[in-house]
Amino acid sequence: MNWREFRQVGHWPTLLSAFLYFDVSFMAWVVLGPLALYLSQELGLSIEEKFGIVAIPILAGAAFRIPMGMLADHIGPKRAGQLGQLVVIAGLVYAWLYGLHSKLEVEMLGLILGVAGASFAVALPQVSRWYPPQFQGMVMGIAGAGNMGVVLDSMLVPWLAETYGWQSVFGFLLLPLIVVLALYSVFAKDAPGQRAPVTLANYRTVLQDVDTWWFMFFYSITFGGFVGLGSALPLYFTHWYHASGVAAGMMVALVVFAGSMCRPVGGWLADRFGGLKTLQALFVVVALCYVSIAYLPQGPAPAVGVVSAAKVSGWELSQLPLVAWGAVLVFFIGAMALGMGNGSVFQLVPLRFRHEIGVMTGLVGAAGGVGGFFLAKTLGWSKGMTGGFAAGFWLFAALAAVGLLGLLMVKTRWRTTWGAASGARV
Repeated sequence: MNWREFRQVGHWPTLLSAFLYFDVSFMAWVVLGPLALYLSQELGLSIEEKFGIVAIPILAGAAFRIPMGMLADHIGPKRAGQLGQLVVIAGLVYAWLYGLHSKLEVEMLGLILGVAGASFAVALPQVSRWYPPQFQGMVMGIAGAGNMGVVLDSMLVPWLAETYGWQSVFGFLLLPLIVVLALYSVFAKDAPGQRAPVTLANYRTVLQDVDTWWFMFFYSITFGGFVGLGSALPLYFTHWYHASGVAAGMMVALVVFAGSMCRPVGGWLADRFGGLKTLQALFVVVALCYVSIAYLPQGPAPAVGVVSAAKVSGWELSQLPLVAWGAVLVFFIGAMALGMGNGSVFQLVPLRFRHEIGVMTGLVGAAGGVGGFFLAKTLGWSKGMTGGFAAGFWLFAALAAVGLLGLLMVKTRWRTTWGAASGARV
């Protein structure tokens, strides 16, 4: 990549603003993951209900991505982004001031947090339109790396909940959201050129193209795996390895950090070697990691005298058994592959659908959210029905294998048609 040329094209204040917008939105979107450990204690939720409440924002984010993408095309990405941030801030203000006293209230907040998840359909098209085809992988990777917000959630939310109580977490979360809204309002700009307002007919037309469904499926594996694990792993580590809330949060932070930081790497690799070749290798790694996790045994529970007085007690980070660290390592490798897969998919999407990038970002992003919802729900069902998580991981290993077969089916056609005309490696 020609870094000098990259710095000279596009609009870096918008790229940075979109990254921050997506980052803090992602923090809000998945906050119920680590917070569920504390909410479920007060509300007395079953294991399946715990996984259910962390899955609701993911599904809501998937559902809102299409209307948010349409809104961005009608009123501009910047205005749509500002409106979405205000809705999320309003929901968090209510939860901070009045609390959540029932499962229904938690689910309603989850729906509002879905608007934060829909930021994907605004931030990525906003920056994509500023840059030429040869930089799409890197640009989309940088903007999409805002999903490192889940790292901050995993590190800070359990500690804040232990120290100040779970309700105060929403107040702390408001601080970065308000600051980023101000920065985004000042520095982000919509790309020049006339926008073509998107209607449902545009979505219907794109959905008639089989390539759309392939991209949606591939992203449901990569992004779905990332966001699903980011939301579900705090519960997994506390139930399967008996980690304390704070320890589980740090374990998850290590895992999702790998996925977040590797998204731009995936875009760079796809620009250099081709998105198809990169995705093939990554799907193999993802499938192997899921299979390995399915075979890992449950960790031992601490003795009664060892358990701390924490609100969510269990092994502290320094006390975790070796098998728990083995799981972190496997998840770390898998999250790296999932993160790079996210970047690789969005190197290909703008090349195939350059003029429909807003529509495609909404559709593909929605599919990613649906994948994350089903991963979290499937792990909950697996634990509730079988007493373990292996069945859930087996299912998603199989999906990665099917994704690999799908890539082998389409690669020749893609490379000899739109790939050959794109001017970039496919």
